[in-house]
This record gives sequence, C-alpha cells and structure tokens, in this order.
Amino acid sequence: MSGKKPTNISHGLKERILKEDPLAFSKGLPSLRHMRLIIREVIFGVETRWGRGFDVVLLWAIVISLVAIMLESVPEIRAEHGPLLHTVEWFFTVLFTIEYILRLWVAETPRKYAFSFLGVVDLMAVLPTYLSLFIVGSQFLLVIRTVRLLRVFRILKLVRYLSGANLLVTALRASKEKIFVFISAVLTTVVILGTLMYLIEGGENGFDSIPRSIYWAIVTLTTVGYGDIAPVTVIGQFLAAFIMIMGYGLIAVPTGIVSVELARFNVDRRKRCCHRCGEEHHLLEARYCQRCGEKLDPPDPE
Repeated sequence: MSGKKPTNISHGLKERILKEDPLAFSKGLPSLRHMRLIIREVIFGVETRWGRGFDVVLLWAIVISLVAIMLESVPEIRAEHGPLLHTVEWFFTVLFTIEYILRLWVAETPRKYAFSFLGVVDLMAVLPTYLSLFIVGSQFLLVIRTVRLLRVFRILKLVRYLSGANLLVTALRASKEKIFVFISAVLTTVVILGTLMYLIEGGENGFDSIPRSIYWAIVTLTTVGYGDIAPVTVIGQFLAAFIMIMGYGLIAVPTGIVSVELARFNVDRRKRCCHRCGEEHHLLEARYCQRCGEKLDPPDPE
C-alpha cells in the first residue's frame, strides 16, 4: 500500500476527465457523465479521501440503524421512545434508498450489481421498512443490514484476511462429503439414543414421546443442557452421562476434518510459483498470480 495521502479523486480519473474536457474543473460542476464517474469512484472505491469517508459514514449509519431496530424490539423502550425510533428508522431507510439508487445509476452494469450478493443485500436493507406499511412486524427483518457490515473489510483493507477466509471456504467445500456423513451419523445416533431414553424413562418422567426424547438427546449430545427434561432412573442417568461424554468427542471430529483439508490446501498453495514476481503462495486451482496477475503454469499432477 502506498504511503501517499489519498486525494479527493484518483489521479487516473482526474487525468481521464481533463483529457475529455480540459476545463472540466474550472467551470463549476462537471458534466453529468463526469459526475457519474466521480460518484462511482466514491461509492465503489476506497483509494480516495472521499471514497474512504463515504464508507466510514456508511458503516456508522448501518450500526446506528441496527441499534435503533434492536431498541425498538424492547417493549419498555418502544413505549417511551417509539415515535423517535420510528423517525430514525425512516431517516436511515430514505438514506439507504438514495444510496441504492446511486449505486444502480453509477454501476457499469446496473443489472449485474442489482443481482449480485451485495446488491440484493442493499435492496433487502430498505425493503422491509416499506413492507411494514402493509405487513405488521416486517420492519424487524431489517436486521439483514448486519450483512452490510461486510463492507468494513474494504475500509480496513483487510485483503489478507479475506484471502484466509477464501482458503477456509475452499477447505469446507472439500470436506462437505465427510461432514455430511458425520452429520448423518450424529442424526442416526440421537434418534437411537432418544428412542432408548423414551423406553427407559417413559412419559411419567417427562419423556412422553420419541420426538421429545430425541430433542433431549440433541440438547444433551451438544452439551447445551437446558435442564427442562432430566432422567430420573439409574439406567437413564447412566445413559445421559454416556451421551454427555460423547458430546465432547462431537466437537473434535468436524474440527479434525476441516483442519486436515486446511493443512492440505496450505501445502498445495506452495506448489505454485509465479515466473514474473516469484510469489509462491497460490491456491491449487488458481490460474493467475494473486500479486501481479501473470498467468501460472498448470499445477503438478498428484
């Protein structure tokens, strides 16, 4: 990252605008087309002072609006400050609506942005407030604005953490069959244990049906232990102790599966070396260098 202080607009964009119109910045406001380019850089970029400022303001707006939504769900606060919270909610809804419209206007491909993940999230961040005019209670769906906090990664420039997240997602995808088998085994186990507990304890001790007994087995196996149902007989308590001990092993299995895949992908990353810049850490499926963009050689066969 460069040590230079960010400017209001990037040097490249400024040169582009001046090339098209040398008097663009000396005659007041730039043309509508140039204004669109500037707003696009501010909204979608983080390299300029205005771009970073926009993202910081947006982040705080999201946080404050989320706090207002949460406070409105508390009956005592809603009864005392309901009108104020309602006004705050509509203020941020209008603000985010304007932001969404601006994003559609300045995007190079508005349709692509509208159907992208963040585009759908941006729309869902304002839609529930308008739906609340027709459907009571739908405004609480606005907690989806939490997802918009993902934009904080752009502000803090945590690219290296995003690359680590991509590695974790890749490892999870590679482990999906093993994880599926593990979850299937757990479900089979809780069905058997729940049925056994139903037969041992019976309805007089709270285990009045197999589904309710399976619920107890899940709660016990995951070491949550609500305590709303508890075995009374000696055999039932022995079985409960056995399930609790199994619960600790339950945590280790999926962790081990994913850890093995992570270790394998860490080794795979070191197999790829860029001829131009010498970068060695690339994913096995990478086609281009993550540092300079040079095309990589195909990976060595297993």
